[in-house]
Parts: sequence; C-alpha cells; structure tokens
Amino acid sequence: MEYVDRILVIGGARALGAAIARRAAKDGYEVVVGARDVAAAEALGAEIGGGALRIDLQDEASIAAAAEVLRDGVAHIVTTGSAPHDVRVTELDREGLLAAFTAKVIGPMLVAKHFAPVLRPGGSMVLFSGVVGWRPGPGSLVKGVTNGAVEYAARHLAAELAPVRVNAVSPGVVDSGAWDRLGEKRAAVLSGSAAKTLAGRHGESEDIVDAVMWLLGAGFVSGETIHVEGGSRHKFV
Repeated sequence: MEYVDRILVIGGARALGAAIARRAAKDGYEVVVGARDVAAAEALGAEIGGGALRIDLQDEASIAAAAEVLRDGVAHIVTTGSAPHDVRVTELDREGLLAAFTAKVIGPMLVAKHFAPVLRPGGSMVLFSGVVGWRPGPGSLVKGVTNGAVEYAARHLAAELAPVRVNAVSPGVVDSGAWDRLGEKRAAVLSGSAAKTLAGRHGESEDIVDAVMWLLGAGFVSGETIHVEGGSRHKFV
C-alpha cells in the first residue's frame, strides 16, 4: 500500500488507541501501532495486518528513531498518550507534573518536530485533549491544564505545519475499558457521568473513533478542537 494511506497511532496498543488502530485498518489504512509496550504493539499490529514501533512520548530518541523508520512517508498521526497526575496542588510531584505535560503536550510537539519532513501535504495530526480542561475541580489541576494546553498546541502546530492539518479531539467520560479497574464502582462512575451530559449517556469508544476518522478526511478543518462529550461542558450540575 502506498505511504499516502499510512497512519501512525501513538498509544495505539490499548484502549482508545487500539480502537482507532482497528478502525483505521478496517477502513483500508496501512496502520503502524506506536507504543512503549512493544510486545503489545506487535500483537495488535499482527492482528490487524499492520506494523509496530516502540514510541515513548517521554523519550525523544524513540520518536526520532520511529521517524527514521517511516521516512518514506506518513499520511496521518494520531497521538493518544497520557500520564495522569491526579492530585491536589499541595501534593504535586515535579516528576509527575513533567510526565503529564510531556505525554499530552511536549511529546506531541516533538512528534511534530521529527515527523514534519515525512508528513505529506494534506495529511494530518490528531492530538488528544479531554473534557477536564473545561471543567475545573479539586484534584484535576494537572489533567485540566494539560488538556487545555492541547487546544493551543493544535492551533499553533496547525499554523507551523501547514498545509498539514492539526486538530484535537476532546473526549468526555468514555467506556473505553479504562474504567474496568474500578470493578463494581465502574457502573456508578459511568451512570454518574451520563447524568452530567446533555445527551443523557456516557461515551462509547466508537463515538471517539468516529470523530477521529472524520478528522482524518476533513480536508478543510485545521487548528480545531472537536468536543465529543455529550454537551457536558454546557450543563450546569
């Protein structure tokens, strides 16, 4: 398949990243799964008939090495990485703070740095933000500020990389598998989040995947943040 149909999904070995990788493969893209966990990336790559690379957003050398491997061209890059540091301000840890900003903001900017020469004109990058950026609350300082910063990163990268398009997706609470760790509390978290939306439900992985895939083909959209959170920003609770 020609390189113009190649998509790199960073953080693509699990949760929403894996869902995006699977859909992209189904839609005919040549998919490369980028992740810190190379074994998981290779397993998913084999499942969907794609490739796999080690990419750690905390490690610029791994980003540069991946760009060299893919030097014959990439059409789209989706980066879903995160490193939550959900603590109150008095409990902030500098290393946790830096990791959170690197995963959401600094890492994607370094991806842009190294992949700019191989992203085709008319291609795109899709960054991941999150509704917490627009819903401040105790204990969500780091997640909120990093997610908010992604909106500005998308705007400025869009100007920097044009005609390559850069956009962001900002999900609400989504049943992507990430909440399974809560066990019996999972259902209560999801139902509680549904009550805080105008749509009256929590998100599903496919809601986010649909938005990402639309952005890949939306040739007249750049520098935007697409909110996929059921209108929760607009509901007073």
